[in-house]
Amino acid sequence: MFDLQTTAMLRLVLDEVCADVGQYENSVRAHVASKLLEAAALPDLTIEDLKLTGREALSRAPTMWRRC
Repeated sequence: MFDLQTTAMLRLVLDEVCADVGQYENSVRAHVASKLLEAAALPDLTIEDLKLTGREALSRAPTMWRRC
């Protein structure tokens, strides 16, 4: 489990990265969130590292999951 600061940072990055994802495209958000959680377990991770991870996860989400 992550502390409150890390949890808030993860939510912020998820919301920022998925800003253009439709509100009903939960599978895309879930995919990005899972990649962010994996990355957050790494030591010395910065918010910029998380944003990069999130953008990469979004770009790799199967196209059938997203329309953006």
